[in-house]
Amino acid sequence: MTTNPYQLPSKSRKESSLLLPCHQVIHLLLLSLYKSPILLQPRHILHHTQIEKRGEREREREKRWEEKIWRAEGPKAEKVYAGRIAYNAELLKFKEKKWTSWIIPMFVIANVAVFVVVMFVNNCPEKPKVSGNCVGKFLGRFSFQPLRENPLLGPSSSTLEKLGGLEWYKVVHGHEGWRLVTCMWLHAGVLHLLANMLSLLFIGIRLEQQFGFVRIAIIYLISGFGGSILSSLFLRSSISVGASGALFGLLGAMLSELITNWTIYSNKFAALVTLVVIIAINLAVGLLPHVDNYAHIGGFLTGFFLGFVLLVRPQFGWLERDNLPPASRKKSRYNAFQYILWLTAVVLLIAGYVVGLIMLFRGVNGNDHCSWCHYLSCLPTSKWSCGN
Repeated sequence: MTTNPYQLPSKSRKESSLLLPCHQVIHLLLLSLYKSPILLQPRHILHHTQIEKRGEREREREKRWEEKIWRAEGPKAEKVYAGRIAYNAELLKFKEKKWTSWIIPMFVIANVAVFVVVMFVNNCPEKPKVSGNCVGKFLGRFSFQPLRENPLLGPSSSTLEKLGGLEWYKVVHGHEGWRLVTCMWLHAGVLHLLANMLSLLFIGIRLEQQFGFVRIAIIYLISGFGGSILSSLFLRSSISVGASGALFGLLGAMLSELITNWTIYSNKFAALVTLVVIIAINLAVGLLPHVDNYAHIGGFLTGFFLGFVLLVRPQFGWLERDNLPPASRKKSRYNAFQYILWLTAVVLLIAGYVVGLIMLFRGVNGNDHCSWCHYLSCLPTSKWSCGN
């Protein structure tokens, strides 16, 4: 689970009304477990064990395939089949080197450094004591706001607003569009930061090792920006902070990568179900009050489309072309459906960003054009309401 950009009260509200109930702390911890390597294991091992752990039925199928080719093409088929085992390990790694992950650790360091700066600027001991004493007084000016004000062990909402928290009025009427970017580097507290960074490490490092730092950094940053745009279109009375839009973008990219590279995976249905369940759980948690699910959805959709564009791999037949008879070799590096998905994703990304930015800076309220969309960020029940 990625933790979410929390909706903090606007400047006009009292500091003591920070909308971060205690159940959100539990939510953060659970979400980091949902994104653990254990649940993502089926997706990860597709690259390494589809031959070693092949079932007996598939072994028999391979044997029949060998006999059929042998009868058809004689000694040449023997060479083909022998080579099939020899090159398979390299084939499963898609003939790519394994990248060393460094950009994701740098993102983590940057987020931690920004949080330290935020706490330095916050300087709780010098603020009026309106809702109790600062937590961790031994930390001096780095001590946290009272728990009644911020249960996630962090700064005040006014500090987050001052340093770049996402607020619609300041973005549109204050001409502070930079907040669409800065908000993804801010966090509401230590618990918020910890859960987000653990999720980023679990997801990001593996993706970076497979695809390199350039593509993963692009997906992370553009997804975070996309999440901020959608959040600003629908939330007007809250301050939103957090890297969850970017994290959901990485999840979306994992899903589209699996879809567009469908032919090169085994156990793909198990991987697809696992990934969809993880994403559904994260989005469902976003229906709780005071969680900015618009940022989750915007980041996810952006990453999903970017995955079709940036994470496409050559088709299976093209990878093994050197070991197949000429009649069976693939002439094209990519399948037709990969080209179609690539083009569709590019068009939807450009259109989405252009329309979203135009609507945002014209002051359009997304809720006026979608009467039910508010349920995407908070679903009212008998246990809670969704009012400000």
